[in-house]
Amino acid sequence: MSADPTALLRRIAQGDERALEALYDAYASRVYGLALRVMGDESLAQEVTQDVFLKVWQRPHTWNPERGQFSSWLLTVARYTAVDRLRAEALRSGRSVPLLDEFDAPTDADPDPAEHDRLRALLRRLPDEQRQVIELAYFRGLTHSELAAALNLPLGTVKTRLRAGLQKLRALLINPNDHE
Repeated sequence: MSADPTALLRRIAQGDERALEALYDAYASRVYGLALRVMGDESLAQEVTQDVFLKVWQRPHTWNPERGQFSSWLLTVARYTAVDRLRAEALRSGRSVPLLDEFDAPTDADPDPAEHDRLRALLRRLPDEQRQVIELAYFRGLTHSELAAALNLPLGTVKTRLRAGLQKLRALLINPNDHE
C-alpha cells in the first residue's frame, strides 16, 4: 500500500481528518471484508468498519510497530470488534452468547502464536459454562457483575464457574495430559 500507516497515525494523533480518510481509503475494504465474514450481514459489517476506524481515530497510539505489521493489528482490532458486536447482537436478541471461535485464531499481532494455540486447546477441554465465563472475563474484559447480567446468572454462580474453570485450566497448564 502506498499509505504509510506510521505517518498517517502520527497525523491522526494531531487531529488530521484527512489522514484518517487516507487510512480508511487504504484499508477499509479489508476491514469490511473481515467484518462481513464474521457478521454475515452487510449493514452490520459497515457499522463494524466504522467502529474500527473510530477506534483508530480515538486511540491512534495503540499500534506498536515492534509487535507486528499495521495491517495485522488493524485486522485484529476488526476481528475483535466484529466478534464483540456479534455477541452484543446475540445478547440483545436473547440468543446464547457465542464462545470464542475460528475468528479468534492467532495473528501476526499476537506475541506468541504457539502459546495462543496451546491455551485455546486447553480452554476447549473445559466444560462450556466454565470456558464461556473465562473467555468473556479475560478475553473480553467483562466484570463479574457484567458476566452475571450478560449470561442471566446469579453472581455467585458466575464466580463459582470462573474459579472452577481457572483451577482446571491451571491444572491443565501444569499437566496437559491430565484427563479429568
